[in-house]
Amino acid sequence: MSSVEKDELAESGDTGIVGPPDSIRQLPRFAGPSTFARLPRLDEVSRADVAIFGVPFDAGTTYRPGARFGPEAIRAGSKLLRPYHLGLEIEPWSRLQIADAGDAGVTPFDIAEAVSQIESAAQRLYRSADRIITLGGDHTVALPMLRAAHRHHGPVALIHFDAHLDTWDNMFGARLTHGTPFRRATEERLLAVNHCAHVGIRHTTPAAKDLEDDRELGFATISTLDVARRGIEHAADRLRERVADRPVYISIDIDVLDPAHAPATGTPEPGGLSTRELQLLLYSLADLDIVGADVVEVSPAYDHAQITALAAAGLTFDLLAMVARGR
Repeated sequence: MSSVEKDELAESGDTGIVGPPDSIRQLPRFAGPSTFARLPRLDEVSRADVAIFGVPFDAGTTYRPGARFGPEAIRAGSKLLRPYHLGLEIEPWSRLQIADAGDAGVTPFDIAEAVSQIESAAQRLYRSADRIITLGGDHTVALPMLRAAHRHHGPVALIHFDAHLDTWDNMFGARLTHGTPFRRATEERLLAVNHCAHVGIRHTTPAAKDLEDDRELGFATISTLDVARRGIEHAADRLRERVADRPVYISIDIDVLDPAHAPATGTPEPGGLSTRELQLLLYSLADLDIVGADVVEVSPAYDHAQITALAAAGLTFDLLAMVARGR
């Protein structure tokens, strides 16, 4: 169904889209399905424009574990979401069929096998969904999701929100970790070279050469200091110029946020973006062709009053609104 047809049906009130229960008239938001935003399961709809896909895996972490419980925490935080997105002035699930595809079955004992399992599960999911938004899990999961996205969309421009580059060659000799996914993705030619950027890099890194190596791989960097000094719109302009007209994959490591806004993450770094700054930056990118995304590194054992889970759920809703605007 075309976007024009969906708009016409939305005006008539008959879209054929299955959404969450009405939280006011049918069910209070603390009750109901445990899917993201209480949306229908994928097996309850014929096909989805966007599938929410949980990947409970954290064997690639190097500091604090626990992101295997991230998908569950983000879904729990999403119960508070309401249908209408004020910032982008759209109701995503009246425009798109969005469904929760559940979690991938992933071994916690073998990283290479887990990556293969995630990739296979994502490929199967593409048979029933046009786009996938992944709930991690640690950042290792971005690699198999990019592999799957590449098969359907070709090389993608990557906008990577993170405190860390994640383009290291190895960590303790291991080449598949949460600090190496975008080095592997570059080597495998999954990314559109020179159309990729990191946002939120800050504080410390093992060596200055890391930044040189990263530039040689084809990445630009917008640090949190750049955002603070030059503003949201300047950063958004740089990103739009960088990705040009390429299909875009957005990867959000929740540690791009300052620990005051997201304490529950594996490798926290002070001096990060505020939740509002990240949201404003995302809203400024809503005109891009977003073909996939992930929200990763939520480790709920370190959370307080669901601060991090609520932020991650809200950012996932922002991504859905952006896809709806773009479609």
